[in-house]
Amino acid sequence: MFGMSHETFLLLDAVVTVIGLILLITQFKLHPFIALTIAAAFLGLTSGMPIGTIIKAFQDGFGGVLGFVGIILALGTMLGKMMAESGGADQIAQTLIRAFGKDKVQWAMMFAAFLVGIPLFFEIGFVLLIPLVFIVARRTGVSIIKIGIPLLAGLSAVHGLVPPHPGPLLAIGVFGADIGKTILYGLIVALPTAIIAGPIFGTFIAKHIPGHANQELVDQLAREPDAKELPSFSITLVTVLLPVFLMLLKTFADVVLPDGNVFRTFMDLIGHPISALLLALLLSLYTFGHRQGIGSNQILKLLDASLAPTAAIILIIGAGGGFKQMLVTSGVGDVIGHMAVNAQISPILLAWLVAAVIRIATGSATVATITGAGIVVPVVGMIPGVNRELLVLATGAGSLILSHVNDAGFWLVKQYFNMTVAETFKTWTAMETILSVVGLGFILLLSLVV
Repeated sequence: MFGMSHETFLLLDAVVTVIGLILLITQFKLHPFIALTIAAAFLGLTSGMPIGTIIKAFQDGFGGVLGFVGIILALGTMLGKMMAESGGADQIAQTLIRAFGKDKVQWAMMFAAFLVGIPLFFEIGFVLLIPLVFIVARRTGVSIIKIGIPLLAGLSAVHGLVPPHPGPLLAIGVFGADIGKTILYGLIVALPTAIIAGPIFGTFIAKHIPGHANQELVDQLAREPDAKELPSFSITLVTVLLPVFLMLLKTFADVVLPDGNVFRTFMDLIGHPISALLLALLLSLYTFGHRQGIGSNQILKLLDASLAPTAAIILIIGAGGGFKQMLVTSGVGDVIGHMAVNAQISPILLAWLVAAVIRIATGSATVATITGAGIVVPVVGMIPGVNRELLVLATGAGSLILSHVNDAGFWLVKQYFNMTVAETFKTWTAMETILSVVGLGFILLLSLVV
């Protein structure tokens, strides 16, 4: 077509489609769900797919993703809501702050955010823990940036690299990775990455930009804790980390036990992400609910209210799955995969680069993960020995890079920390970029041994 080979045309078609997707989101301010749906339809039509095939491919991709991720998101959100309302997150943060002391309070905030952030969306974890930043800064006299950047790094690291967050979960489904191994590798990469981008970078940048909290927000949010008894640290930790423990135990059983073993079969059941999160949620109804004096009717209202904010995220993820399937069905993915093989680009580096470019252009880590995984997935079948779990992590790391003015998180941090745009670039944007680049470095190092 137009004097080009079919492969060249498909590649050009994909480039035009992705650019169009970016423009729809950034310039025309179209909702990502609508933009992804339009982009998928455009790619299907221009690549020459029959109308019936286009519709079926989009439906298959949409349903295939949400059949797993939608359930996980719902369970994880409800678990996070129970932890927030019971004061479990406060308990984790306060215990770590007491353990570390004033001089190393930034380390306590990073570890608190790292633990609390495992079952929570970044935005929920941020709103949940930001009052603690204000309170700790007021009590200790430590710079709000020195305390806040480690908290942001802990939340962002697990958001991009550790399931059951939507980005890693989506990439797991696309690449066909093992969720237990991904959690293990994700934790191995995320913790040192968060340490470097959090307490270490935060201590450095606070010397240049100490920050001054927004007094109105301090007056509103930094109240002393309620007198009610919080759930204990041990009970909170057991409840929050139960799904992670069960999924890791399932992976361990799969490695060391033979097929047909009774214990392995049992672990395959309770260690599945859906079962593990459901068990943790049921446990939380007691540990974070009834045990804390929250009645059944109030628990029902809390769980119901927790699901409303996830509707948009679920739709975006579903549409991204449809777009991914269109890339595969149209043959675009195969062309890109062959190019990567011929150019001898490391699949891990390719996954990181594609996600990073889309993240910078759209400001959406979710869109970057969805699109990046869809583009890179054909490489998995063409290059023997590609570690699928590390591809998930590389895509997640790329999706974190260079948050700037097209990202809602940029403005969220700017307002809460009362910074100028320039100061937000030097703190938040720099921290996110450090997370992405350092994370890639650790992933590449891990690829040498797994």
